[in-house]
This record gives sequence, structure tokens and C-alpha cells, in this order.
Amino acid sequence: MSGQNKVSGVVLAGGMARRMGRLDKGLLLFHSRPLVSYAIAAMAPLVDELLISANRNQAHYATFGYPTISDENCHFDGPLAGILAAMQAAHHPLLLVMPCDSPLIQTEHLQRLLSSLDANVDIAVADDGARMHPVFAALKTHLQTDLKRYLQSGERKLQNWFNHQRLAKVDFSAEPAVFANINTPEELRTLESLESVKIA
Repeated sequence: MSGQNKVSGVVLAGGMARRMGRLDKGLLLFHSRPLVSYAIAAMAPLVDELLISANRNQAHYATFGYPTISDENCHFDGPLAGILAAMQAAHHPLLLVMPCDSPLIQTEHLQRLLSSLDANVDIAVADDGARMHPVFAALKTHLQTDLKRYLQSGERKLQNWFNHQRLAKVDFSAEPAVFANINTPEELRTLESLESVKIA
């Protein structure tokens, strides 16, 4: 892979998880494995550098063997803050992003996002036909200056920032269920109980 096409990746695990009783979601067990391990397994084959964005329990996340980064401040400003920190830390021009709480996502899904970036597209984002899933995206890291300006203006909405960029929506309408994410203890138990769930 040429230097121009090298990819950094970030797993977003920096939220407060209010609906999960402020437990650290990435470290919760799903089928006896930490949730973050599924994201790592999906992303690692595609990237030349993998980062974990965590604002708590950094030492624990470091045990997974990848560098851990944190937001610029301790305000838990949402996924865009984690993406900005990753852009600033990344050594490569492309950044692949996914959250820590969606264990059904596979490498092939992330590859489709990367493949949708070209000279005319700065962000490729997943869309299931009904809505965009902006925490599943591939971005060019040169956007960090614009993103920092957006956050400094007080804005936090990821989708609004995306819509002001050269954006490609990647069609996942044939398999929207892969974006199932875990926000509450009930959702964790429900997803675990589904016999149809296939885990890599």
C-alpha cells in the first residue's frame, strides 16, 4: 500500500454511556468478550495503525495492544471530539472510524467505506436506507482544521458537519441489522440472546 493510501483507524470508546449507568461500554462482555474486541477484530485487517479513543480506563484499553488517545478536554464532547483527536494523532491521510458498541460489524463492511473514498469524496459514511450512521465512516485527515473550527464554535452534531463536506453515502440497505449497537443493559442481553447472531 502506498503512503498516500495508508490508513489509520480509530475505535470510539470515549463516551459517558449514560444509558448504561455510566459503565464503560467497550469493556462490557458480549459473548464472554469485551465489546471493544469485536471492533478491533473488524478494523485491524484494514489499517496500518489502530487507535482506541478512550476518556476513561486508558490503562485497561492499552492492554489490547494499541495506542490509546483521549479528547482534548474532559467534557465528553461526543464522537466528533474523538474523531478530531484521532485525526490529530494519525500518521496516515485516511482515517477509518467505528464505535466500540456494534459487535456485528465485520471487516467487509468497513472495507466498503474505505473503497468509497476517492478524489472527489472526503467522507464516506454508512447509510442503511432509512438513516445515516455517522460513527461508521472513512475520512480524510486533512479535514481536521475544519472540524476543530466546527467544535470550537460550540457545535457537536456529527451529521451536520458531515453534510458540509464532500460526502458519499454508502448503501447498506440490504443489511441494516449490522448496525445494532448496545446502549443499555437490556440491549446487551437482547442482542446476546438472538440465536441468529453470528459473531466472527
